[in-house]
Amino acid sequence: MSALPVPGAVDPDHEDAIDTRPDEDELDGDGDGAGGRMSFLDHLDELRKRLVISVAAIFIGFLIAFAFIVPIFAFVMRPLDELLPEGGEFIYTEPTEAFFLYIKIAALVGLIFAMPMVLLQFWRFVAPGLYAHEKKSTIPFVTLSSLFFLGGCLFAHYLLFPTAWRFLAGFSNEYMTFMPRIQPTFSLYVRLALACGVVFQMPTLVFFLARIGVVSAGFLLRNTKYAILIIFIVAAVLTPTGDPVTLTLMAAPMMVLYALSIGIAWAVAPRRKDDDG
Repeated sequence: MSALPVPGAVDPDHEDAIDTRPDEDELDGDGDGAGGRMSFLDHLDELRKRLVISVAAIFIGFLIAFAFIVPIFAFVMRPLDELLPEGGEFIYTEPTEAFFLYIKIAALVGLIFAMPMVLLQFWRFVAPGLYAHEKKSTIPFVTLSSLFFLGGCLFAHYLLFPTAWRFLAGFSNEYMTFMPRIQPTFSLYVRLALACGVVFQMPTLVFFLARIGVVSAGFLLRNTKYAILIIFIVAAVLTPTGDPVTLTLMAAPMMVLYALSIGIAWAVAPRRKDDDG
């Protein structure tokens, strides 16, 4: 009487037998396959966790910035005050306007302080869907993103906003006196700073896309003319003033960053091929 076959067993004498045992990569969530599968509720819970940590980091950065709000306020306002017409000064027309200005400045600086932690939490949220070799880009992603965001804010502070401010303040004449309110002035400052911070993420985005093989230096180089068109469209959308001087000044670094992104994609591609080999 022959023994009954065991389900899932492999007959060693049968060369064409199919191995139904699970592959080790499927069992090992840290292998070169995708991470462990998560349910929809697990994703929501993970998102909540990352958001809580990010908000806590921004709040801590806000408290640190508010503790030094006087020198920070002077740092923000000094270059703007120097561009006012002789005898001009900022005004506020509501009792709480100056106080909330301090709050908003501290919030902006707190966000800049907390940006590495916020980006790290974003990366950890998307990491479970990446392959093992893609997860190795954590440190470059967080470092480059933080540095370029800070660089964008500094570009807006030292060059973009003063240039736009000088252009907009140049319409004063014997019929009109430029007496800007502090609240809309700072709102314009924040929008330009955040817009530059986001725009300056282009090299980091290309670095990540090149690492996973989505884009290449050749692809970016072939589509340069379309990229320039898109850059000017994005600059027009992000520029709150709408004047041609500010638009051009915002588009210029974007084109430089695009050229830098081509170099980054070219430099990353060989390493990616070596890893795959």
